Amino acid sequence: MRRERWLSLLTAICFLNLFFTCLISDPAIAAAQQPAQAQGSTALSGFDDFVAQAMKDWKVPGVGVAIVQGDKVILLKGYGYRDVEKKLPVTANTLFSIGSITKSFTVSTLGMEMDEGKVDWDKPVREYLPGFRMFEPTVTEQLTIRDMVTHRSGLPRHDLVWYTSDFSREDLIRRLQYLELSKPLRYTFQYNNLMFMTAGYIAGKLDGVIWEDAIRKRILTPLGMNGTTYSYKDSQNSTDFAFGYRKGRDLKAEVKRIPFDAQCPDRCAMGPAGEINSSANDMSRYLLFHMNLGKFEGKQLLSADNASQMQTPQMVIQGQPDYKELSEGSYGMGFFIAGYRGHKQVEHGGNIDGFSAELAFLPNERIGVVVLTNMDGTPLPSIVAWNVFDRMLGMDPVPWSKRFLDAETKGKQAEEEAKNKGYVGRVLGTHPSHELADYSGDYENPGYGIVSIAPDTDGFKMKFNKVSETLKHYQYDSFQVPENPFDPFEKLIITFQIDSNGEIGSLSVPVGGVKPEVFTRLPDRQLTERSFIEPFAGQYDVPGSPVPLTIELRGDHTLALTFPGAPALELIPKRGTSFGVKSAPNLTIEFKRDAGGKVTEVVLRSPGNATVFKRKQ
Repeated sequence: MRRERWLSLLTAICFLNLFFTCLISDPAIAAAQQPAQAQGSTALSGFDDFVAQAMKDWKVPGVGVAIVQGDKVILLKGYGYRDVEKKLPVTANTLFSIGSITKSFTVSTLGMEMDEGKVDWDKPVREYLPGFRMFEPTVTEQLTIRDMVTHRSGLPRHDLVWYTSDFSREDLIRRLQYLELSKPLRYTFQYNNLMFMTAGYIAGKLDGVIWEDAIRKRILTPLGMNGTTYSYKDSQNSTDFAFGYRKGRDLKAEVKRIPFDAQCPDRCAMGPAGEINSSANDMSRYLLFHMNLGKFEGKQLLSADNASQMQTPQMVIQGQPDYKELSEGSYGMGFFIAGYRGHKQVEHGGNIDGFSAELAFLPNERIGVVVLTNMDGTPLPSIVAWNVFDRMLGMDPVPWSKRFLDAETKGKQAEEEAKNKGYVGRVLGTHPSHELADYSGDYENPGYGIVSIAPDTDGFKMKFNKVSETLKHYQYDSFQVPENPFDPFEKLIITFQIDSNGEIGSLSVPVGGVKPEVFTRLPDRQLTERSFIEPFAGQYDVPGSPVPLTIELRGDHTLALTFPGAPALELIPKRGTSFGVKSAPNLTIEFKRDAGGKVTEVVLRSPGNATVFKRKQ
């Protein structure tokens, strides 16, 4: 009996084997039985050679790569040099700036705080920052944390505010009220670093610490990202960090190192938007954390709900993609979401002085990649990431590097054609309306800070907060930073405006997204010093009137104009020995001195008129 049962079982097994063999012999069914993705060891055959060629094509000095499949890191490697001059190689632990990938760290921390009931994505920012102000009062009242971290605040980039300055986070948040919006709230996607900085500031306050400490406590330490730092200064304390580089205008141009002191050497105010420096090794852990919806090594650090919201479209990004392999995109919270060759892709890039990076994963296929480079403005991170996806999905690779190289070449050719045809975008043969010395002075914008102008050979020396540049005449009263691919401010145009009295009253700087920002000329410093202005006080004869005009010194810094029986009019310092008249903006008063420096008269000017008042003896 037992033998017959075994024979029956064996017959059944043989029949099933034959049945499945027949099924698999059908090509259509056999294809359906193939695994959805290739195994790492096979798929990555030739990958090193691909990376080496792509680095050569794009002149990228060094690259760090981590590739994850499922719950395993299947590749962790460095390529090229972290220090070209000393020929020091990139390793899996070499620190690179990850730029804006930092934004997802900020959102992850806020999500953890929301899990604890400390914050709500959809409550107004003012509940957490009572003094918070935006340019539009309605936006001030309605803006939420979710709006901030989905780039839908209505605020365009305004990056010159932080990129030119050493303003603190608190100061930058205060200056938001002076930065004009370009769109209504929640109307369109506008990438904005200042909103993420503010969100990160809130994240720190909710934990009673600064943003950096909150990130380390909630993410870096639990994930074992022990090498990750916050600033270039911190990175240089490591024995394995990359220097940043920049390439010239075209593929044949030279590559130069970007000095650390030209960036943000110490802790940056904009940290929550792009400060973190990390390695392929550390970032592989962060990648696994998000691919597992907030779980790492069996522990749920961020709720699956909030992790999922980060990877779910929150704000559509208008416009069609350039290539058929890519779908229309959207922004989640700290991540971009789009399709890659029919597969959902979650990703975020990073680009900052000297560095470019990419973190991307296909959540449904559980394939992920991190690419870190020490070259800014290069498409190499995306090229490598997409090549990894092609390999792991078992698909013929798309020639991304060639496509981007061709696009760069055609773009350069188009620029040269415009230049050769004389399409220079400027009016030639013009000249400034004033002597160069007349433009000198300090100009202030309540949001952006101070621009200082001093004459230089056929132009000016400009200091914009902490940034110093040379300006050359461009056209009329416009001056431009000379072309230089290694200068992030190249071709920036400054335009001076003339007031109704024919004087240089302000200058404007194009900031993108809104009309140019106006910087109003500040008074010369000596016009607020008692020792300089005290000699101006006295009485001056009014032509045809027995009643004199009186100039009084009030306090140590202020002059006032008075007539008997009339309210005093405060004088507003301008430049040289000239003052405006408060409440009479079309009037100016200029004090005149003789060769010995003694004040002898004042000139009262209004549009089209001037009157002399002699000083009483």
